[in-house]
Amino acid sequence: MSERGEKIICRCNEVTVEEIEALIEQGITDIEMIKRLLRIGMGPCQGRTCIPMVISIIARKTGKSPDEIKLPATRIPVRPVPIGVLVGEMDEE
Repeated sequence: MSERGEKIICRCNEVTVEEIEALIEQGITDIEMIKRLLRIGMGPCQGRTCIPMVISIIARKTGKSPDEIKLPATRIPVRPVPIGVLVGEMDEE
């Protein structure tokens, strides 16, 4: 929980359940759009923690099955990579 008593869903970007539910109540139920607006899944964990929870919230609020909710697009790097590897300053282990 945050200092304000809100439940944090995305620890990387401090996104709360309340923020996600507010978007859903506005009719935004596409996880890609929620991702773009709130930056879920864009932190160091790359959505490993928050995406399943966001899918669960969307399912609960819309009455859909979690299987009906399309996962957001995966973009490279698929796993966290040190920036030094990307700029060629170190070897990937």
